[in-house]
Amino acid sequence: MLVRRLWLDDFRSYGHAEVELEPGVTVVVGANGQGKTNLVEALGYLATLDSFRGAPPEAMIRAGADQAVVRAEIVHDDGRVVLVEAELVRTGRNRVLVNKQRLARARDLLGVLRVTVFSPDDLALVKGPPGERRRYLDDLLVALHPKHDKLRTDLERILRQRATLLKQAGGRLTDEIAFTLDVWDAKLTETGEALGTARARLVDDLAPLVARAYATLAGHAVPVTVGYDPPWRAAGLQAALVAARIDDVRRQVSTVGPHRDDVDLVLAGLPARTHASQGEQRSLALALRLAGHHLVTARVDEPPLLVLDDVFSELDPDRSAALLGALPAGQVLLTTATGLPAGAPAARVLQARAGTVAP
Repeated sequence: MLVRRLWLDDFRSYGHAEVELEPGVTVVVGANGQGKTNLVEALGYLATLDSFRGAPPEAMIRAGADQAVVRAEIVHDDGRVVLVEAELVRTGRNRVLVNKQRLARARDLLGVLRVTVFSPDDLALVKGPPGERRRYLDDLLVALHPKHDKLRTDLERILRQRATLLKQAGGRLTDEIAFTLDVWDAKLTETGEALGTARARLVDDLAPLVARAYATLAGHAVPVTVGYDPPWRAAGLQAALVAARIDDVRRQVSTVGPHRDDVDLVLAGLPARTHASQGEQRSLALALRLAGHHLVTARVDEPPLLVLDDVFSELDPDRSAALLGALPAGQVLLTTATGLPAGAPAARVLQARAGTVAP
């Protein structure tokens, strides 16, 4: 898969921009605040209809504009050429078009474009709260197969309904509340078990790839463990919900389930979140992204676009060199504020200045 051209209209700091990307490595150089990450965000949004920076759609519309448009021309390995367009509006519904045909469901876009993004904020994958690691797994599941998006959205809908019911209960477990909880717990069990199983299988596949990627970056083998084994999976989610029901009603929240899970990241026998140095944590976060990238490439038989957003400012020279030497096959977009890294195999170098991108 190749992103051949990207157009931006009123997206973030860009009034209008047209960017051509190379099949190999395209490097975008520019000082901080010149729009490099905005460019990356646009590509990520076209792939997932979500901002990897956590921004709502209206925040991506340029100040003073009523809408933003992001377009990309994508060439797949089988020769298919696809034009993807996303229109973000301040009022009304956003639109997505593929080859000028509006999609009835945004979910139908998933898989048309796949992008792996690593940014400095990814330190949160290791250092941050469990929600960051859950999102990493679930985003990766969706990249592997769009069917997982329905699983995730179904779980979110069920949890919202259950939360409403628990608030209505007001701390009292009446027969009526218990009956309705039985209904929602059955739905939560079915969907939650399916997502938990998918996550567990994914972690099993990821673990050796993460260890290999980390060893490459570190320059030597280091024991790395990636684990996913939430307590509720031992006896099943149904039993865990029954055991937690009185506490859930009292606290008016759902205390067990996939929405509470975490991923264990262990480096050299110690929890990486609390015992690894910041350099080790950053390398582990990058290893997680690279491992996911390799797994998607193997499963869909087409490498995603790999985006490295200002990653070299956060790595020491040895690890930067190791990363450059291990760039996977396929298309890479690399942004940097510190100039072109030594040894970067750039096919094209672009300059970002005040909302413009040009050679």
